[in-house]
Amino acid sequence: MMTSECMPVTLEFGGGAELLFNNLKEHELQLPNSRIWTVRELLIWMKDNLIAERPDLFFHGDSVRPGILVLVNETDWELMGELEYEIQRKDKIMFISTLHGG
Repeated sequence: MMTSECMPVTLEFGGGAELLFNNLKEHELQLPNSRIWTVRELLIWMKDNLIAERPDLFFHGDSVRPGILVLVNETDWELMGELEYEIQRKDKIMFISTLHGG
């Protein structure tokens, strides 16, 4: 039986990525426990609900653009399964832009 409780997750933005999210450096989310959340689904939610401007500078298809580092609990998401990683209660997901103008 599924519980209707929510799953707390922290999103963090740095390296300039926060500028695309209204200067938001940290965001506490309460994801519905009604289903399993993957990073892919989280990115879709972020695109629909959180990004403030220029989604093309952050998103690429159903993922993030090259140059956006993604860390799950301070571990590179490439080691965690990238888009297929199943988000867990109290995960901290950080997005850091390495893209800089010249």
